[in-house]
Amino acid sequence: MKVICIAGYKNSGKTTLVTRLVETLSKRGSVGTVKQMLHHRFNPENTDTGKHFDAGANIVAAITDIELVTISRNPTLEDALNALADSGADFAIVEGAKSSDLPKIFLGEVEGSDEVSNIIIRLPVRSDWDIDALVELILAQTEWVTLDSLIRKVRSNPDIRLSGGIATFTGIVRRVNGDVETTAIDFEKYEGVADRAIEKICYELKEKDDIIDVLIHHKTGLIRSGQDIVYIVVAAAHRKELFETLVEALERIKEEVPIWKKEFTIEGDFWVHDKM
Repeated sequence: MKVICIAGYKNSGKTTLVTRLVETLSKRGSVGTVKQMLHHRFNPENTDTGKHFDAGANIVAAITDIELVTISRNPTLEDALNALADSGADFAIVEGAKSSDLPKIFLGEVEGSDEVSNIIIRLPVRSDWDIDALVELILAQTEWVTLDSLIRKVRSNPDIRLSGGIATFTGIVRRVNGDVETTAIDFEKYEGVADRAIEKICYELKEKDDIIDVLIHHKTGLIRSGQDIVYIVVAAAHRKELFETLVEALERIKEEVPIWKKEFTIEGDFWVHDKM
């Protein structure tokens, strides 16, 4: 899923730009949007859903004949984007969230002491924007990947009808390893080379008998203990080949993909040269 944030100040034209991008991107795939609305409540206490929520429900779902709305506690922007990716969105447009690290199209000039990161282009407010050029910028952004989005992609393979099962592996940052307590790991990859190595592994594994599909995604950047590092999804005709290929994919990632990691522990931080 490609993600872009439309940021700016009040009355800069954010919603207008979002709707124009949605109209254009919808011709290329499924589009999801996120509107950051701080200090706003969707289910006031005098509504039925508000009463459910205030009584202690962790998640409230409201269904009409044309809409489904879920209301959860302790929301984060990452949660919202993960939900869009899990639902099969090809594009996600976030309106607001100018303090986030997401890639941004910023309308107008950054004011005063505000710090806004990752601005990929700055546009005039309420202007006749070149939407086609902005779409190309969005297409160039890094994919936002979740395990469910990979499973959905495998299920969309026309040859899935030949599959008897789908197996997945999720690698996470281990908190405790012997006497060492890890707080986070920073992963760096050899740009381009690492991606090609992963593509090669997937291609070669799919050439094996009875293997229907193989997808691999390895995250980079700072990943905290307990968070996901790598996803592997394999679809195969039979379980023997399925699990053998899953293990082989993991071992080949360790051996063949140029990704380095810096481990942050209670005692200090250091580069790790052994395998994942």
